[in-house]
Amino acid sequence: MLNKVNVALAQMMCKVGSKKSNLDIMKRNIEQAKKRNANLVIFPELSLTGYSNRDLTYELAESVPGPSTRFLEEIAKKEELYVVFGMPEHSEKARAVLFNTAVLLGPNGLIGKYRKMHLPTHSVFEEKRYFRLGYKAPIFETEIGKIGLTICYDLFFPEMSRLLRMQGSQLIICISASPGVRSRFFEVFTVARAIENTVFLIYVNLVGVENGLQFWGGSRIIDPRGNLLTKAKYDEEDLVVGHIDYSDLEHTETFVPTLRDLRPELFASLRDHAETL
Repeated sequence: MLNKVNVALAQMMCKVGSKKSNLDIMKRNIEQAKKRNANLVIFPELSLTGYSNRDLTYELAESVPGPSTRFLEEIAKKEELYVVFGMPEHSEKARAVLFNTAVLLGPNGLIGKYRKMHLPTHSVFEEKRYFRLGYKAPIFETEIGKIGLTICYDLFFPEMSRLLRMQGSQLIICISASPGVRSRFFEVFTVARAIENTVFLIYVNLVGVENGLQFWGGSRIIDPRGNLLTKAKYDEEDLVVGHIDYSDLEHTETFVPTLRDLRPELFASLRDHAETL
């Protein structure tokens, strides 16, 4: 396993409903990231299609694996790097059952996927109208570390990141489609999730305007002590490459021993009270 990893944050503006245009953008970003010695390239939530597709989502969704994952697989293989991107996925059993999915690809092809567990359905958000909740929080063991995936609103729930860390994740990736009114929340959450779990956290957000929603960008890499290692521009497309060094984890765990000091009996109490909320 690599101890030091170069990560490209591919903060893109999507063309809503056009998978071909978005795949072309992703291909160019992957090729540019490779020239900058990246081992991993990360795109935002629903970067395959754009976020604000509404009923068109049913037509745009694909299976995993499917045409778009296979297209990007070939690029990942050619460039010999890892790729994370977001897409609407339809169920293997019922095409009208959709998931908001993050896909992880590597130099040998498809590694796995994560289906968003927390779906915002309030104010301007209507994800439960289109998507089904995910139920699993897997860890992916790769040559660039043990990786956990999250999507946007998942960061509001600290137990999600804690679960990934307790399963051994060294790096938590959050792909996002956050509008500008929520920027302050994510600037705080990204730091909090990294510190409380002594883990590297990478956040990659959309930019641009879709159906009246303005996405703010601000993609970033946070180290286990909460330090901002790399940050992309606000409100503009950007491709920045940052670096993580896993040797920082052991040192931080020693002096910020949150995992050692966990009280697991509280988890059962949390569950009981949530069931009667």
